[in-house]
Amino acid sequence: MPSIVKILRVVADQNRLRVLLLLEEEELSVAELQEILTMGQSTISTHLAQLKQAGLVEDRRTGKNNLYQARRENGAGVLNVLLRQARAEISEAARDQAALKRVLKKRRDKARAFFDNVAGRYGRSYVPGKSWKAFAEALLRLMPPMVIADLGAGEGAFSLLLAQRATRVIAVDSSARMVSVADALAKKQGVKNLDYRLGDMEDLPIENNSVNLVFFSQSLHHAMHPERALSEAHRILKAGGRIVILDLAKHRFEEARELYADEWLGFSEAELESALAKSGFHNVHTSIVHKESEAPYFQTLLAVADS
Repeated sequence: MPSIVKILRVVADQNRLRVLLLLEEEELSVAELQEILTMGQSTISTHLAQLKQAGLVEDRRTGKNNLYQARRENGAGVLNVLLRQARAEISEAARDQAALKRVLKKRRDKARAFFDNVAGRYGRSYVPGKSWKAFAEALLRLMPPMVIADLGAGEGAFSLLLAQRATRVIAVDSSARMVSVADALAKKQGVKNLDYRLGDMEDLPIENNSVNLVFFSQSLHHAMHPERALSEAHRILKAGGRIVILDLAKHRFEEARELYADEWLGFSEAELESALAKSGFHNVHTSIVHKESEAPYFQTLLAVADS
C-alpha cells in the first residue's frame, strides 16, 4: 500500500473523495461517473488517474470501456475512517448516491429490455451455451423430488422440465414479460408445482433456508454482481442443499454484450470455484461439458457445490 502521506494528499480534494465514495459502492465507467457527478470526461479521467496512482482504485477492461472500483484491501484503517467522515461532511454525497441508483437502474433496464423484446420467441432464438447435452449432464446430478429454485429462468423451459420431478419449482426472472409468458405456458400445460416470481438474482424474493437445490442455467453471466447472486443462492438453500451452475466458459466474443445482453464474457473454472467458496459453498466441482463446433466456439461450464 502506498504511503499514507501520498494517500492523504490525493483524497484531500473533495471531488476525488466523491469519486472514491461512489467506487466503494459500485464498479463504474467514466461515462457513468460523468452522468452521476456532472463533470467533464477529462476531469473524471484525471481524478481516476491520481486515485489509481495512489493505489486507491483499480480498473478492468470490459468491451469498449474500462470499469473502475475502489481497491478492497484499502477499505480498512485510516482511509475507512476518512471515507465515513467524508460521507457525513460532503454535501453532494447524498445526491451522488441517488444519481448512482439511477445509473444502475439504467444498466438493469437495458438488460431487461433485451429479454422483454425476445420473450415469446426466446426458445427459437440462438443463445450461446444452451444445449441439451449440457442440460442432461446437469440433470444426471439431480437428487429425488425436492424444492428447486431456477434463477434467471427466462421463459421457463428448464423450469418446466424440472417440475416433472420436483416437489416444487420456484422460477425467478427480472423480466416482467418473460415471467408473464412463462407463467401462461405453465398454466396452459396444467403444471401446478411451478411458481414464477418477478425478481433480481441479487435480491431474491425467496425465504431463507427454503430450497434444496438452486439452478443457474446460462443466467449468471447476466448478473451485475455474480458474487452477490451466489451469496443469495446460499442464503435460500437449506443445510445440505446444492447449487448447480451451467454457464459459458470464459471467452472473448465481445459482441455477446450487445447481442445477448451479457454482463460478463463467461467465467473460468478457477473464478467460479473461488466465487463459490467465498459465498460459503464447499465440495466445489467444475468441468467443461460442451464445446460448440462453430465460431465463436462457446464452451459450457458446469459447476456443482454443497451449501
